[in-house]
Amino acid sequence: MPWGGFFDVDQLAGRIRELEDKISQPNFWSSSETSNPVIRELKRLKAQTGAYLELNHQGKELEGLLAIVDENDGEALRHLEKETQALVKKVELLEFQKLLSGPADRNSAILSINAGAGGTESCDWVSMLLRMYTRWSEGQGYQVEVIDLLAGEEAGVKNVTLLIEGNFAYGYLKAENGVHRLVRISPFDSNKRRHTSFASVEVIPEVEDDIKIEIKEQEIRVDVFRSGGKGGQGVNTTDSAVRITHLPTGLVVQCQNERSQIKNRATAMKVLKSRLVEKEMNKRQEEAQKNYNQKQEIAWGSQIRSYVLHPYNMVKDHRTDFETSNATAVLNGNIGDFLEAYLRKRGSS
Repeated sequence: MPWGGFFDVDQLAGRIRELEDKISQPNFWSSSETSNPVIRELKRLKAQTGAYLELNHQGKELEGLLAIVDENDGEALRHLEKETQALVKKVELLEFQKLLSGPADRNSAILSINAGAGGTESCDWVSMLLRMYTRWSEGQGYQVEVIDLLAGEEAGVKNVTLLIEGNFAYGYLKAENGVHRLVRISPFDSNKRRHTSFASVEVIPEVEDDIKIEIKEQEIRVDVFRSGGKGGQGVNTTDSAVRITHLPTGLVVQCQNERSQIKNRATAMKVLKSRLVEKEMNKRQEEAQKNYNQKQEIAWGSQIRSYVLHPYNMVKDHRTDFETSNATAVLNGNIGDFLEAYLRKRGSS
């Protein structure tokens, strides 16, 4: 199949040989700063070519079976049709990944959700979005780790930060940057009135440890405090939570997930590093600059997506006009169609 680009197996194979030659050099392992990027690229390219070769092999097998199957054998023909449809879906998914070609699209993602104005209503909306993204991520086979969580005063969550680890996690989830609006009959209103709630979602790529960005000790302020919320007695009774302020930029990150202050500091530094790298990428890359400008324009009332549960059921993305009446499925994590619609529109613009 002459797919080219993402599927240019000959070109990818040539690059794989170059990288394998580098690895075979005697001094290759002397520096992790130079060896780690090579290893990661090699793994990525082998995954790309491996996926293509596996699908190509399956296609040839089906062609061979189709040539010998009895046209009167209905059961065999139905089996072949089922296998062919499954193969087509796999090919379409692989081809769709051509849209995920940004410099950080293959990275894991750091996703933050923050409640807007509205008190308990908005905090409950954050908890619903947290559940939605967690279910979608787990359905993709990604690992989800809660880095930081601040519970609402009465219910729900004021803000939460997740590390979603897996190939293309950022590439998919970058579509979620913006304000999300919920319209429903409030479960907290005894008069059963309709309420509108807002929450903002921010997604940045996780950066690798060997990316060179210097954070000087004199440029950060580290505060430790007692973890809040339901974290078990070991979490709540020690000053294990860590907040880091980057003084030159004013960026603030915190982590209170682990019982160890050392682990929480390491995680917080990783998030800070990711935010600083994203800031630098926004300055240097035209496409990232466009995304940055779009994020700067986000404000309450300029939502990217609306979730309406009353007086009717509808979820609509205002950037693509893609919508569905199955709001329950979306809130249960079925957001793939929205992500695809955004990426396809962005890829064609």
